[in-house]
Amino acid sequence: MRDFRKYDVWSLSHELVLEVYKITSEFPNSEKFQLTSQMQRAAYSIPSNFCEDCGSDSDKDFNRFVHIALGSAHELEYFFILAKDLSFITIQNQKELSDLVNEIKKKLYNLSRKLKE
Repeated sequence: MRDFRKYDVWSLSHELVLEVYKITSEFPNSEKFQLTSQMQRAAYSIPSNFCEDCGSDSDKDFNRFVHIALGSAHELEYFFILAKDLSFITIQNQKELSDLVNEIKKKLYNLSRKLKE
């Protein structure tokens, strides 16, 4: 059994979730059930999918959930671009958030490669 808290990628993705909740709290109320909800779901899907299969003894099963988390990270990166283009966040916010999500994506990708070995 794996302890998800020991993985750097989990703590970074948890930090990202907190940042997404912080920035989306300032989005227009009209976006509450649209972009706000989608961004929050994509954000918390990264660490939650990572955690979901930490109890598995199979690297193959764990890798499947790592890929699901990676897909959510790609989705979230797009939402940062969209939020910036809609002027919900600044260019600087978008860059900082994209840098963090790209760091997470690299770590997930590298972990996936190790699990395949």
